[in-house]
Amino acid sequence: MNIDEIRMIIMTAIQGIAPEIEEGDIDPDEDLRDECDLDSMDFLNLLTAIKKACGVNIPEQDYPKVRTLSCMIKYLHSHLVQ
Repeated sequence: MNIDEIRMIIMTAIQGIAPEIEEGDIDPDEDLRDECDLDSMDFLNLLTAIKKACGVNIPEQDYPKVRTLSCMIKYLHSHLVQ
């Protein structure tokens, strides 16, 4: 899976939770929860949707590693190419 496909999975998951959010609204280096106004339950729903879409489970101890769009893309890419 390439970077663009991963980005699309993440954006589809975000828009499923916050349909008003467009990719251009998100600064890829800022905290996703702040950028998309996600509460903790929304964030968990986001991670669940991503797991369903690409099969990567993100354990709680890795949440700090996926707090921005850029970091989440890198994290998923590294776990999908193993």
